[in-house]
Amino acid sequence: MNDIDILKLYFKNKQLEEKIKQYEQGIPAAYLIGEWEFFGDKYYIDENCLIPRCDTERVVEEVISSLKNKDNAYIADLCTGSGCIAISSLKRCKNASGIGIDISEGAIKIAKRNATENNVSDRVEFVCDDIFNIDLEQNKFDVIVSNPPYIPTKDLDSLDEYVKMEPITALDGGLDGMDFYNFIVSNFSSNLKNDGKFIFEIGYNQGELIKQTASKHNFKCTVKKDYSGNPRVAILEK
Repeated sequence: MNDIDILKLYFKNKQLEEKIKQYEQGIPAAYLIGEWEFFGDKYYIDENCLIPRCDTERVVEEVISSLKNKDNAYIADLCTGSGCIAISSLKRCKNASGIGIDISEGAIKIAKRNATENNVSDRVEFVCDDIFNIDLEQNKFDVIVSNPPYIPTKDLDSLDEYVKMEPITALDGGLDGMDFYNFIVSNFSSNLKNDGKFIFEIGYNQGELIKQTASKHNFKCTVKKDYSGNPRVAILEK
């Protein structure tokens, strides 16, 4: 089903005509509808956050796999955006709780709404802060997960026009797209439990780069593919 067909499910007559016109002008369907499906769950979406994509579901699968046999598991979702990774994971791991952090006040507002919509608001806290400045203090996590900005700055202009409508702060990963990964691994390794792990979404061509980051900090790294066969999920463990 393409985006126009999805719009037809939500709008009729003149309203549909107007939405299609806006879509043809470059506004993503998810923003026009105001919600999107991810991992079988409903998410409110607006221009403050990245639109959840099916490839990110592979990240959620890995988080769930890491938490499912643990009691009182605790996760941190850095650059949480709409909250979809933390929320869909916690919905399926009833004994887990977590925290989501994002620099955008608008994204955090949406994440809190999504936590309520998906009945996990009592097990997740969403905080507006810059991960480059935040102190996770002595908190210890079973999983620190992130789908951070990972597009190299030089590639931003060549992105699909619809992607360009999404927040630049959710896309720009610095010179080689690795700024956030390098910082997170460098600064938050001490916040992992002894058997804890980092789980990252990565760009299709960043598999070797994330392995280099992992090796530098004495982590072993496993890279798994998305539904299209591209490298997409990196798991870093001691």
